[in-house]
Amino acid sequence: MRCPFCGSAETKVIDSRFNEDSYSIKRRRECLVCGARFNTLESSELNYPRVTKSDESSEVFNETKIRRGINRAFEKRKVSIDEIDELVQKVLTKCSQHPNKEIPSREIGEIIMREIIKVDQVAYLRFASVYLSFNDVRSFKSIIENLEKQPSPIMLKNQNKIEIDE
Repeated sequence: MRCPFCGSAETKVIDSRFNEDSYSIKRRRECLVCGARFNTLESSELNYPRVTKSDESSEVFNETKIRRGINRAFEKRKVSIDEIDELVQKVLTKCSQHPNKEIPSREIGEIIMREIIKVDQVAYLRFASVYLSFNDVRSFKSIIENLEKQPSPIMLKNQNKIEIDE
């Protein structure tokens, strides 16, 4: 790591600790040439597959889009930021572990829905209404009836399948 003050590559790590998110490491460093101290943040670089959209075009995987969609679903819900961050991390991990070089956007949506329903049914309904493009009240009614048949989100921790009747 180069010193941001003098540009020297001769630095040493003084202290290392996990960052708040537990997915990165914060390091305190000291330059051996000028003596300046600075922090670095180290995280793993994941290779995500390209995203194939419904119109068959493809685009680069965009973590920000996923995070934004999940955050919107949980807006004004009593779910902690830590729980939401953990959910986002689970989705990103599952996407990065996809066996192919491309992942359909439909599959990403299903992964997100499987994770959201484990945490909050209202957030699930919000996300589903956008993801499944609800056009009328019947669509909402159908998914709400399906949710009423299912156990609470806590009991869904081990469930891996989403069933939606239309």
